[in-house]
Amino acid sequence: MTAILSIKIVRSFYYAFAGVWYLLRTQRNARIEVGLGVGACLVGAWVGLSRTEWAVIAFTIALVLILEGLNTAVEMCVDLAMPENHPLAKHAKDLAAGMVLIASAASVAVGALILAPPLWVKLFG
Repeated sequence: MTAILSIKIVRSFYYAFAGVWYLLRTQRNARIEVGLGVGACLVGAWVGLSRTEWAVIAFTIALVLILEGLNTAVEMCVDLAMPENHPLAKHAKDLAAGMVLIASAASVAVGALILAPPLWVKLFG
């Protein structure tokens, strides 16, 4: 029983990593978001963020990527269910994209609030 459970857990992780890999391989915006997240982490390491600041930065980066993945999943499901144009299909896709936009704007605000003050001190202080 334990071996079967272990195989199922390993398989679940495999599928999850396959999903992340699919997102990064096929979605340009996800790759841009990862690049910006890495940049924020590099700046954070340089300015010496606190543990709490790291937690907020990590959560914010994860939130944007999670929503990007969900947006991609919604778009794929809508395209599968409704190959022809339909107002509700458009609204579903627009809504999912809008949520990514809101999270991205919030991540810029979080990054500015957390990173800008110590970065300013490092550069000009």
